[in-house]
Formats: sequence, C-alpha cells, structure tokens
Amino acid sequence: MLSLYRQRVARGQLEADAAQARVAAALDETARGLRDWRPGNVLNKGRRPRGLYLWGPVGRGKSLLLDLFFESAEITPKRRVHFHEFMRTQHDFMRRARAARQTEQDELIARAARAVAAQARLLCFDEVQVTDIADAMILGRLFEQLFALDVVIVATSNRAPDDLYKNGINRQLFMPFIALLKENLAILHLDGPHDYRLAHLQAAPVYYAPLGPASDEAMNAAWLRLTHGAAPMPVALEVNGRALRVERQAAGVARFTFDELCARPLGPSDFLEIAERFHTLLLEDVPRMSGAMREEAARLRTLIDALYEAKAKLIMSAEAQPFELYTVGDQSFEFERTASRLMEMRSNAYLALPVRDAAWKAGLVLG
Repeated sequence: MLSLYRQRVARGQLEADAAQARVAAALDETARGLRDWRPGNVLNKGRRPRGLYLWGPVGRGKSLLLDLFFESAEITPKRRVHFHEFMRTQHDFMRRARAARQTEQDELIARAARAVAAQARLLCFDEVQVTDIADAMILGRLFEQLFALDVVIVATSNRAPDDLYKNGINRQLFMPFIALLKENLAILHLDGPHDYRLAHLQAAPVYYAPLGPASDEAMNAAWLRLTHGAAPMPVALEVNGRALRVERQAAGVARFTFDELCARPLGPSDFLEIAERFHTLLLEDVPRMSGAMREEAARLRTLIDALYEAKAKLIMSAEAQPFELYTVGDQSFEFERTASRLMEMRSNAYLALPVRDAAWKAGLVLG
C-alpha cells in the first residue's frame, strides 16, 4: 500500500502530502496484517487485524487512499462498495427486519451477516453516512455480527464517528453503533490543508462549447484529473425498486452523454439519486435543442435542478452557451432559470461549496 502511494508521488500522479503519507502508512500496516492473517483458522479466531475508519473534509484523498489500500490488500474474497450502495442492497433485509419480531429479527440479521461475510473477508466502505435511525439500529447489530465473523472493515466518511447522525431523532439509540465502530476500528483523521478536488475542478474550465475534438479532449482530461486515472466501472443504482445503470463511474464521479440521461424516460427520482450518489457529473454532447425536443429539455432542466440543490459539481460539453441551448420551445422561458444555474455552477464560488449530505433531498420536489 505505502509503496503504491510512493510510486504515484514519484511519477507525479499525486502531490507529496504529509497527511496522506501518514494515513497511507497506517493503511499499509493493516494491509500487512491481512497478508499474514488466515481467516477461518481456529488458531486465528478473534485475532483479525484491526480495521480503520478514515474521516475528513472532502477533497483530501480519502477515496484515493481507500482504492490503493483495496488494490494492495492480499486477501480474498474482498469487496469495495459505496456505503449508500451497500444500504440499497440491504434494503429488503432492512424492511423485513424492521417488521419482524425480536427472535425473527435476530435470525434475519445473523443470516444477512453470514451472506456478507461469505462475499468479503475484507469489506471497504466509501462515504459512510447515516440518515435513518431505524436502519442505523439494525446496522449496529449487523456490524456486531460481521465483527464476530471476523470480517475486517475499512471505511471512509466526511464525518467523525461521534458526528454521525448528528442532531437526529432519538440519537441516543444510535450511540451503541458509534461505540461499536470505535471499539473495532482505528479512527484516523485525514486533515490535510489542500482540497484537491476543488483544485482539480478549478484547474480548468468546467463548461466547453462548441462541441468538437477540443471539447472531447477537455472532457477526457477532466475525467482523468478527477479520478486519478481510475478505470471507469458500471454500477446499478436502485430507484423506486428498479435499477438505474451507470455505465461509467469512478471515485465519486459519473460520466454520461446527453442521450443517456435526457433522451431516455428518466424522471426526478433518477436525477435525485444520481445527484446524491456522485459528487461530480460529467455530461457530454449536449446539443442546441429545437422546439421538438421539449421532453429532452425538460429532463435537462430537472437534472440541473437536482445537481444544483445537492451542490454537486458539473462539467459539461455543449453545442452552445447555456442561454443558447433552448430558445424556441414552449418551455424556453422556464429554461432560462436552468441557463442561469448553469452559469452559476461554473463559478469558483459554486465549485467551493460543500456537497450536501443525503438529508438535503427530503421533501424536495423538482420541476
């Protein structure tokens, strides 16, 4: 792990950062412990390596370090998953557990823990956040079972453990989960002074027009800059019980063409989910829309509203400047607000705003 980090610095792919190097050394120690550990061996029972909980402000490199750690960890099976995605996959389990009697609930939790443990001896969570107290209480019991099954957990979050579900209803019921995390995971604060995500966003324009080879090259460069060259991977998001497939995503960044988002029958729930799941969106090949493209224009308007409310960041290539994208349709007046927001989202002031936690979309109506 530490050698991979140092290689990236030596190649100029990363800047030397003392705070990141300190965290990389701690993760390297855990990676060495995993290499020498034999899960399932009776002699190793109760001697699993201590996991880690890495927290700090956005843009400090938490996800990057988690990726390097996951790549270097010599243990199988292992799994890296966004915490929100993990919660989605546990949705049916959570629903049944909340409705069950105590004895049935205990068996459901034990069964779910065994299923997770069978998929991963090392479980890496990115961006832990908690917004639902009922799920959080069950999660605490699930994690207790996972630790008992010798699953090693490494997690990142923007919040310290003591600040999870802060000011939430009945938060005292959540405190045992916080204590469980602190008992089983070493707590590391990545407190470097540099917001690399903001620096990478501000390093170049975030709106490219007109379309052509130059804008294509700029979008590719933005992708590489924000993902540190990570390979794009598909993921399926759950929206109202159905799957919304994202073909290209990495390091909290998603990449779409205009047709992928605006020429398909997607709605506010889809765009809200995307805005919550990704801190930055690359949107390519936005055309100058004719009056006949009223539905596509309406979807683009709803998408921009969702991103704007979440304070998610947008890098976009388009055929024209925002106020020239849709001028002749019957919703052209409404689109003026979208154009205005697109202009604001290009500003350094907007780029510096923190992305909101999941609670931002409660009760929000778009359109």
